[in-house]
Amino acid sequence: MPEVRAPRGRRRLAPFRRASLRLAVAGSTLAAAATLSAPAAQAAPADDIRINEVVTTGSVNDSIELFNKGTAAVDISGWIVKDDNNGSRFTVPSGTTLAPGAVRAFDVSAAFGLGSGDKARLYLPGGSTLVDSFSWTGHSAPSWSRCPDGTGAFGRAALTLGAPNDCGSGGGTSPEAWPGGTSVTTADGSDVFGPDLSGLYQEGSVLWGAQNSGKLWRMVRDGSGGWRPDTANGWTSGKTLRFPGGSGTPDSEAVTLTGAGATGGAYVASERNGDASGTSRLSVLRYDLGTGSGSSLTATKEWNLTAGLPSVGSNLGFEAITWVPDATLTAAGFADESAGAAYDPNRYGAHTGGVFFLGVEGTGTVYGYVLEDGGAATRIATISSGMSGVMEVQWEAQAARLWLVCDDTCSGAHRTMKIGGNGTFALAAVHNRPSGMSNLNNEGFALAGADECVGGAKPVYWADDGNTSGHAIRRGTVNC
Repeated sequence: MPEVRAPRGRRRLAPFRRASLRLAVAGSTLAAAATLSAPAAQAAPADDIRINEVVTTGSVNDSIELFNKGTAAVDISGWIVKDDNNGSRFTVPSGTTLAPGAVRAFDVSAAFGLGSGDKARLYLPGGSTLVDSFSWTGHSAPSWSRCPDGTGAFGRAALTLGAPNDCGSGGGTSPEAWPGGTSVTTADGSDVFGPDLSGLYQEGSVLWGAQNSGKLWRMVRDGSGGWRPDTANGWTSGKTLRFPGGSGTPDSEAVTLTGAGATGGAYVASERNGDASGTSRLSVLRYDLGTGSGSSLTATKEWNLTAGLPSVGSNLGFEAITWVPDATLTAAGFADESAGAAYDPNRYGAHTGGVFFLGVEGTGTVYGYVLEDGGAATRIATISSGMSGVMEVQWEAQAARLWLVCDDTCSGAHRTMKIGGNGTFALAAVHNRPSGMSNLNNEGFALAGADECVGGAKPVYWADDGNTSGHAIRRGTVNC
């Protein structure tokens, strides 16, 4: 018998961690602290825009993703998306532009439901000129995706809405044993940090830690292979973080430094203001670290990136941050999705001399941003992690690889990526957590520098958000 469609506006979703993921068109308004830039749209052949991914079931609302396979940005405002019913239509909001090589996902569930045997059709404004279509005879599991993006045939693949499709990259997808020692030990005193310790970053003899209660820690070595709070200059109990102007409580999930080290300030990824916890505020905050012995730090700059990203639950936003030098990216021929060309730092205003990569917990997507000193922010990369969530990202300069870490949701999976010949990050390896470590809620991960490589191994550290057995930091090793 014919399939019965879900009534409009009443389609029920399966639970998705702490909140249901909902995708929305990026808005055009951004907080005054930052300005998002994108290439100017211009006329282009209609067939440059392709349906690229379709999701019809699962934990995500019915969604259709579009991809620009051309060489010019295209304004798709007013374009129409339909299913197999001509009376159902979703209109792309005004101000929506797709840069060359860019993707944009749209939640169409309020306009119509996508069935197990259905179509996705894309029309120019007015709804009479067909641009592209895709039909299927079974629900996505979890996604119908083009491979390669924009030009290939559709097939079942991992869900990557808002990011390049998971078409395989030459790296193995079967988990391998941890590339280091199997033993893991605690690396802090009992109940020193408590719960909610999240992001980590090691800077030589200092370990920085972001706690999502709105606190930043400066840790020093304890003489036994672990870390303790620095007791100088007001760091004994960590320092409370504030938004610019001294207000609010950033939900500080991750921290990194740039090539300038601590003198260049700490950059903290925050997913919301704890004083308005129901509202997403996906921001990067910069803090001066040499501001005396006070007990709090006020951000000197905020880049609020919320409007330029797919919407997620307020507690499913930025969870990870790392920084990669411009010189590394240009030497590898890194591709700038905003420009549709190789990354050229001179295309942007004064910035930190590198690119920030930020992981989103709710989608498992990593975004690369140039954050200019003047407040502008340009997204130059969108990376699918292949995991349901990203809790930490770390750039390991010694091995020229990007680490992506998931927590107990993924059984502690770790992935590494390297820049491939096409200028994008490609999967290099998938690793299980060390066999000597339980499946902990690890939201932080840091690697020692090359100077600590002894006998072919160096230390790594994890931050357990759950403070299991009274310990928030654990130590292991990785091959080097």
